Amino acid sequence: MSLDTPNAFADEENILLHTALFKQVSPTEAEELLPHLRRAVYDKGDYIFSEGDTDHRMYLLEQGRVKLIRTSSDDRVQLLSIHAPGEVLGEIPVFDPHGGPRTASAVAMSHGTRVVWLEHDALFAWLDEHPRVAIDMLQVMANRQRANNERISDLVFMDVPARLAKTLLNLGSRFGEPVEQGLKVPHDLTQEELAQLVGSSRETVNKALMDFSNRGWIARDGRSIIIFQPGMLIRRSRR
Repeated sequence: MSLDTPNAFADEENILLHTALFKQVSPTEAEELLPHLRRAVYDKGDYIFSEGDTDHRMYLLEQGRVKLIRTSSDDRVQLLSIHAPGEVLGEIPVFDPHGGPRTASAVAMSHGTRVVWLEHDALFAWLDEHPRVAIDMLQVMANRQRANNERISDLVFMDVPARLAKTLLNLGSRFGEPVEQGLKVPHDLTQEELAQLVGSSRETVNKALMDFSNRGWIARDGRSIIIFQPGMLIRRSRR
């Protein structure tokens, strides 16, 4: 990890203006937070924060990708989610500072992953000056809760191929790169991590991937997947 100087943020580089949490904030309002932002750069595999930490920081992902994981008492690891630039990480301790330690770890998935962070006290002092912004933040938090509820519902009501199809479509919409054959999705996940993201075993997910491939919907290319027929994946995700 390396730290940059706190105030080395040009106006056009203000990460706050590119995050959903601050999407309704004016540039002038956002500039008031610049002196309180801290930036850090991480290499692949570095921990940005760890399960059990007691800090009250909120992180904003500026560059790269980050995965959230939890570790069980017997050292099994569960992949919870993947986050892209412009997304917020670890906001719960900021909005619930007395709720206990962090319940997940954030790990950089690529070299040069860059984040900025903001302490609870600085954010809430700013919100006292701009209380309207808190309403916008509540809307973003509600959207996250809705997404979490949908994920829980998917685990209960959808079979593995449907969940896999939906996961591939989600990864494609967020990280996909158009290529001549279709949409290339560089997920950078091991087979075990992809299975964890779907919420199933590696063997079951591999079987579903093979089925999708045999049908001509997708092709596997290392730690990438090329989607040939997104419409078929959409149809399968709704069964």
